Amino acid sequence: MDLAATTIVADERYTLYAFDCLYAHFAGAEPPPPAFDPAIECPLFVTWNKQERLRGCIGCLQPLPLSSIRQYALNSALRDRRFDPMHETEVPLLSCTVQLLSRFETAAHLTDWEIGTHGITINFSDNGIARSAVYLPDVMPEQGWNHLQAIDSLVRKSGCTRAVTEELRSGISVTRFVSTKHSTPYARWAQLRAPETRPRRDTVDPRQRFGHG
Repeated sequence: MDLAATTIVADERYTLYAFDCLYAHFAGAEPPPPAFDPAIECPLFVTWNKQERLRGCIGCLQPLPLSSIRQYALNSALRDRRFDPMHETEVPLLSCTVQLLSRFETAAHLTDWEIGTHGITINFSDNGIARSAVYLPDVMPEQGWNHLQAIDSLVRKSGCTRAVTEELRSGISVTRFVSTKHSTPYARWAQLRAPETRPRRDTVDPRQRFGHG
């Protein structure tokens, strides 16, 4: 299985654009055009962290135009069902991470992937119900999980409430992938985006609107 064979390296252009889109949303304006080719396609995730705690993370495992960073920046900020929609006063407390995924391969068995290198998706049937779930590459080392602990956690994440038995595990298919990622804090975005270059609906410096010192 090869959904995205070409590795695209994530860099600051993508995270700055995500911040541009979030700010533009709260300003009621259009963001500036991205500084990258928006037509290039790649599976992607956008993550917002607030004071180093997860605030939202949504993405897609299918190749999408990189212009979709706009959609997923807003989805992860406003529509992640684990959290309340973000308020503009939170923006100065955020950092943004964009991950670009590639090299999707079917694993030969449940542990045919490398912790710290691969992200994984699982697919299985739960009494006739199709289940799936995904972890990005950094989740397993952050949690200190081994291979089977990660698999079992994904089973729970998928919505399955059955006991995780060897029989259940034997029906799981695993797809591994790699990603490149880049993170940018709000302070970096504010430093690079002079107020006059930002979309806005009024003449107030957005850093003052956000309570930025």
